[in-house]
Amino acid sequence: MAALASSSSSSLLFTSPPSKLPSPSLYPLPRFSLPTSSFLSSSLSISPSSLSYPTASRRHSASSFTVRAAAAGKKKVLIVNTNSGGHAVIGFYFAKQLLGSGHEVTILTVGDEGSDKMKKPPFNRFSEITSAGGKTVWGDPADVGTVVAGATFDVVLDNNGKDLDSVRPVVDWAKSSGVKQFLFISSAGIYKPTDQPPHVEGDVVKADAGHVGVEKYIAEVFSSWAIFRPQYMIGSGNNKDCEEWFFDRIVRNRPVPIPGSGMQLTNIAHVRDVSSMLTLAVEKPEAASSNIFNCVSDRAVTLDGMARLCAEAAGLPVEIVHYDPKAIGIDAKKAFPFRNMHFYAEPRAAKDILGWEGTTNLPEDLKERFEEYVKIGRDTKPMKFEIDDKILEALKVAVAV
Repeated sequence: MAALASSSSSSLLFTSPPSKLPSPSLYPLPRFSLPTSSFLSSSLSISPSSLSYPTASRRHSASSFTVRAAAAGKKKVLIVNTNSGGHAVIGFYFAKQLLGSGHEVTILTVGDEGSDKMKKPPFNRFSEITSAGGKTVWGDPADVGTVVAGATFDVVLDNNGKDLDSVRPVVDWAKSSGVKQFLFISSAGIYKPTDQPPHVEGDVVKADAGHVGVEKYIAEVFSSWAIFRPQYMIGSGNNKDCEEWFFDRIVRNRPVPIPGSGMQLTNIAHVRDVSSMLTLAVEKPEAASSNIFNCVSDRAVTLDGMARLCAEAAGLPVEIVHYDPKAIGIDAKKAFPFRNMHFYAEPRAAKDILGWEGTTNLPEDLKERFEEYVKIGRDTKPMKFEIDDKILEALKVAVAV
């Protein structure tokens, strides 16, 4: 199969007209994926009578990392943060933004402070939290009351659990200890595949997904709650490969193997946008209450586009090759960092209800990430590409030695 040459990125990012959807919830809502078409889709079965429809509020700029504390006043916020995966960086940025906005923050990280995981980003940068006045503790979320030593909070964010068994102890403790607002980091991965991308709030979700049970339970227990469904993220401190996967091949003059046509759409948001959306929910609890928010950028990128944008950030050429995973006999999940399909959501609810505005700019954000990539020496680190080599051999694509 012929390789694709590098080309201009001017048409690689996609956006769509702003939505005027009503406030979304866990139950079915009208879905507008294109301006001229819609259909009703079902989601979780929660009585509409138990949920409210906050009106859209005036938009506020999210161009700066710091958001000034709103009139609601200073809040005491507990962040239950995962110790692994791409979501760990969310708690780090959220804590910093809350502190910059004048709130009090405690971040509870799963596990042991002395573990090897804590030597990696973002955990090895927690001094940025404590130096700003935040508190850091470690332990088991199932024993959250003991870990925080009886402290009280206005808001709790669970950025750890993926199923009800993991999150229920935190929800139950929060309710019993008088927490007023509960926030949960879910995942846009719970949406069922659709023939009408992008995913919007109210779309059908996978009933057997662990996050779905958590979302429903939180809505049953708390009167003030909000759910956030992120996708892929970019930003300093992220410890899950995304753009690095592309850089690894580009700097070594290796072809970048992309499954399928390369025109599949996905969404990559800078984590500062994720944290700014969460901060708005804390500062506008009545507006955020009983709503689900796609915690994503307001632009899509193609898989080929991501490769070309990474090459532009590195100032190097890129050779893209496409392949059929089934024909070659490899698992695309192990060979490629993104889903081999359209996986694209839009942040319509956050814009309409919270007045949120995104600041993600992939061409510029990738330049920053490449500088950090080189700074840590990953560009010269010895690497093996066994799966790539199998793909390229099957395609009869030569690799420079």
